[in-house]
Amino acid sequence: MSKYKCIIFDCDGVLVDSETISNQVLVEMANELGAAIDLDYALRHFKGDSIQNCHDKISELVTQALPQGFIANFRERSFDSFKKNIKAVEGIQEVLDQLSIPFCVASSGPENKIRLNLELTGLLPYFENKIFSCHEIEKWKPDPAVFLWAAKTMGFTPQECVVIEDSVTGVTAAKRGGFDVFGFTAHDYNNELEGKATVTFKTMPEVLNLLR
Repeated sequence: MSKYKCIIFDCDGVLVDSETISNQVLVEMANELGAAIDLDYALRHFKGDSIQNCHDKISELVTQALPQGFIANFRERSFDSFKKNIKAVEGIQEVLDQLSIPFCVASSGPENKIRLNLELTGLLPYFENKIFSCHEIEKWKPDPAVFLWAAKTMGFTPQECVVIEDSVTGVTAAKRGGFDVFGFTAHDYNNELEGKATVTFKTMPEVLNLLR
């Protein structure tokens, strides 16, 4: 019998393999303005962060002011790329099919992005009416607000839930909210989650064992 009664999944990098796609778009947009960065740099510096923070970081890398519509342009270009390239994280559907406790998704992305990527990967039916976006409450990770809101809405205390995250920002948010957090390390390029998350795991099916 699991000590957890509810699972809160992050979306990008945990349910859908979107981090590489969105960061590649950020690299292209930053380099068009003269940043000279690569995907490795982006994954180290932007992964798990809000688009506003990424915008601010890119503005420090380039000499000119970022165009007025930079974020809107990023949304448009990344959505186009998702439609062509997005895949579910390997093994996640099998995990969702075997879970016997309630679960939901809590993400920094806007709800239309979360829904689009879950729909494109066939995962949306699992999360209908269980989507929590930082944009709804205008508080972003590492603030724990989105996880606290998700837990309360699902009917559980933080102590009864476990959060599944793949970024330091998300892990920090979960810990600040009083949650246990499993750190998914498939794309933990800097080995940052070890020691910060409650436990770490490398392949999605391992979650089922960790819940026991």
